[in-house]
Amino acid sequence: MSRIPPPSTRTSRSPLKPSTSSTPSKPRTLTPATPSARTRTTSTLARATTPTRKPRNEEPTSPAKPALSTKERIALMRAEAKKAQGGGSSGGGLGDMSTMEEALPANSQQATEEEADLLGRMPLRETIEKARSTGTLNIATRSLPCLPSGLFEIHLGITPDRLKSVENEPKLPAAEEEAPTRRGAKRNAPAWFEAQDLTVIKAWNNDITEIQHEISLFGSLKTVDLHNNKLSALPTTFADLSFLTHLDLSQNRLTSLPENLWSLPELTVLNLANNQLTSLPFTAPFHSSSKRTGPNSYASTAFFTPAVVRATAPLPKLINLDASRNQLKSSGIDLDIPSALVKFDLSGNPLGEIDALLQKLGALPRLKELRFEKAEITPSSISADLFSSFDSPPFKALRILDFSETAVSLASVQAAFKCLAQELDHSFTLDEPALGTTRILVGKRVIKEQWEIELERRTQQRAQKGSGFGGDWDPEPPAAAAKKAAAIASASDPKEEPAHTSPPPTIRAKAHKPLGSRKEVEKEAWEIEAEQGLLTEGGKRRARANAAARGVDEQSREASPTNASSISNPQYYNAQTQTLTLPASAPAPKANHNRSFSLASPFALASSSAAPGDLTLPAQTLPLSVIVAQPFADSLRVLILTNRRLDRTFAIPALDVIPASGFLHHLEELDLEGCNLEDTVAVQRAQTVDDGTGSGTPPRANEPLLSILAKLFPSLKSLNLSYNRLSNAALTFEALSGIVLGAPNRSGLRALKLRGNRLSELDGFQKVAELFKGNREVAEWRMEELDLRDNEIGRLPAELGLLPLDVFLVEGNVFRVPQRRVWEREGTKGLLSWLRGRIE
Repeated sequence: MSRIPPPSTRTSRSPLKPSTSSTPSKPRTLTPATPSARTRTTSTLARATTPTRKPRNEEPTSPAKPALSTKERIALMRAEAKKAQGGGSSGGGLGDMSTMEEALPANSQQATEEEADLLGRMPLRETIEKARSTGTLNIATRSLPCLPSGLFEIHLGITPDRLKSVENEPKLPAAEEEAPTRRGAKRNAPAWFEAQDLTVIKAWNNDITEIQHEISLFGSLKTVDLHNNKLSALPTTFADLSFLTHLDLSQNRLTSLPENLWSLPELTVLNLANNQLTSLPFTAPFHSSSKRTGPNSYASTAFFTPAVVRATAPLPKLINLDASRNQLKSSGIDLDIPSALVKFDLSGNPLGEIDALLQKLGALPRLKELRFEKAEITPSSISADLFSSFDSPPFKALRILDFSETAVSLASVQAAFKCLAQELDHSFTLDEPALGTTRILVGKRVIKEQWEIELERRTQQRAQKGSGFGGDWDPEPPAAAAKKAAAIASASDPKEEPAHTSPPPTIRAKAHKPLGSRKEVEKEAWEIEAEQGLLTEGGKRRARANAAARGVDEQSREASPTNASSISNPQYYNAQTQTLTLPASAPAPKANHNRSFSLASPFALASSSAAPGDLTLPAQTLPLSVIVAQPFADSLRVLILTNRRLDRTFAIPALDVIPASGFLHHLEELDLEGCNLEDTVAVQRAQTVDDGTGSGTPPRANEPLLSILAKLFPSLKSLNLSYNRLSNAALTFEALSGIVLGAPNRSGLRALKLRGNRLSELDGFQKVAELFKGNREVAEWRMEELDLRDNEIGRLPAELGLLPLDVFLVEGNVFRVPQRRVWEREGTKGLLSWLRGRIE
């Protein structure tokens, strides 16, 4: 920006005599002695935009010039301001400029100062100088043919060699001295104690064709972004940047890379997409014929030369490698692939045979995403015996394998990858695959919503059920139907006589069809209840009376077909939302009558206000042994068990050891609000045979609540434990990290609600938050919401400010610092920021 001096407070005196009132005078022009630049600028703009009215006795002049455009007027004002700033010895105003071209800054000889950027950015020199104090240089989108030589001169004190591909490099304008400080010293650069090593260079979206080999002297660089340039090669010294962690070379013209680039010890993200690479020689630096280059020996005024460190294995810390849309063939990819790789993208390459490549990739322990979208793949390279030489299942951590829009067929993929330990899924969706599932995408890429995938799945199931019903099928004869109905009735109640009503006709094959080819018809819960006569209240009362007469206790009712059908009843299970909601089992309030006692049993009181059929439901808070036996157990996503206090027990299947994959593999949300659960919970394993003690009740053992939940439901993302009896002993670091943080067999919580408990300290959360010290991101952290309202917390540790939370609720506790207005005014973000500021 042009610097215009402030207007003067003194009144300017013109050396000319004032004209008399009778004689018309010409418009007066300010002389250079007038110090008011603002007055000159205003008068210039007025003369440029508004024609001046001439006196009558003045001679006619040439026709008025057309009005100036906005750009021309701004140029005139800038030129006049520069002249005013330079002094008044050589004249002033617009009278010294004969043409408009002389006034434009681009053509004026005195317009040497760099023009202001159209996007409001600082000039290039000022940007480079500021990077000395910040360590970050962003010179993106400036149409630069190369990295400016001034970068090396200002930061390193050296002049780089001239590049052959850049003939006329634009020179930076000369440095301008800043105004003196209060003590009289002038500063135009950071002091020696303020300067920092350059760690980030962002030069994307330029016209850079070549990089100076002196780039290696910036030994502290960690991030280099050069995407969308015109690079055809990199200097060999580029691989001497030993501390490099992120490197983006996408959208260039690279045909090869320096050999030692594959031995960078700290590189974690490498983007090589949209280039012209033909090979990925991971082991090139480790061949015996390759020559190791030593430290740089360029002339420098620095005290120390950057040290060069090499890795002993190909890119040992590389996590993400994007080599899509190049000219890679599978024979050009070195099979000694970096072992820490998590994401590998080879889309859009002419790969050809990939059987050997897939076998090597299958042995990587951490690989989660592998993409071959739109790649040229030979279909015969994916065969049924592809992984026959593996002793254990391949791709142990694989979540996504993309073969979309390739020549690979779905049948060959299913035959080749059937040996995977995970469940296969072929749906195109943007949602993450469920835990224990590998999504293999084959065919045309059509993104679908979750409801579309569910609709197709149900349609396919219905089609499979009726696929054998052709024109040669007819209804089952009445005699066979009556016999089948009697068998169902006798199974439900041996003492009850079979119903004589005609049941709904079933489907059977004709006589010429073999009997084994007939397919059983799966019935819904209401159909089974209709056949057993349980649709009316009277029928349900008779069923309960028969059960009581047979002496069936609560445990036997849990395993009975009647109980199973009641849980799968539509009033409890919603198939559309895949939600199971069991009613509250808390005792009903005392009846309002005059007697002070009741002959009814506590269990009868608990059931008196419940919905019809609740008597047959299990009384445990979490009847997992009954839920896992239901047909919807594999697809259940939400389990709501609020206010189930009658028997605060977890009934789990009769297994000595809980499997690593747990139960209910798709369960994402568990609601245990108001169940009066304590730090430990009684765990009861189902038992169908008497253990010889004379009691049919299975034994119980107390286990920590959070630990048992983490073992039972590893796919859990939302856990509601509000209004229970949890204390500080339940929230230890081991228990929290076991359920909150993700792991190979656990997804990690995203929401944890602990409102209305008995928490007074947050030592466990404090230790979890200390994982973020010196580490901005923890890969295992998934949590977005933490609710600690209405507890007895007396202090908020400052370390909680390190947690990356979107919702953090602390209202209703007893601490006084910070004050309430901190989070009421700025919400979660302000509260976390306040806590971070308290860390010493």
